[in-house]
Amino acid sequence: MDLSTSLPIMIHLETVVQQDGESTQHIFDEPGQLVQVGRSLYIRYKETSEDDGTPVPVTMKLEADGDVKLTRGAKEGNQRLQLHFSRNTRVIARYQTPYGVIPIETVTPRLDIRIKEQPVSGEIYIEYQLFGGNDHLGDYQLRLVFTA
Repeated sequence: MDLSTSLPIMIHLETVVQQDGESTQHIFDEPGQLVQVGRSLYIRYKETSEDDGTPVPVTMKLEADGDVKLTRGAKEGNQRLQLHFSRNTRVIARYQTPYGVIPIETVTPRLDIRIKEQPVSGEIYIEYQLFGGNDHLGDYQLRLVFTA
């Protein structure tokens, strides 16, 4: 599969958030790009903000070792979330807010990645817990399906 140039894809993203005994689900269908750089695959798309309808850039990096890095927000923006998912490992992450950087941590009990070459498609499923210090902020499920 030659992905040295970006390949247009369609993305279906479902997230389930469980916080304080309540569950919310978000579903997005967006166009995106798939590109390979070295041994890593990058999925890039713009998520429409539910707050104000503005586009928010999202990059999901699938690393050769099976880890996934998710960046939501622009480098130059005042809000940027960077999460690192590594199976059964507690990983420190960064949440850049208008008030400064907030350290957060992810614990990822489940991380499944399936990629097919003909036709180009894939699915990423991640279950993770988010912590701020010793506080458990919530449980999350993320399922991203893409097709070329």
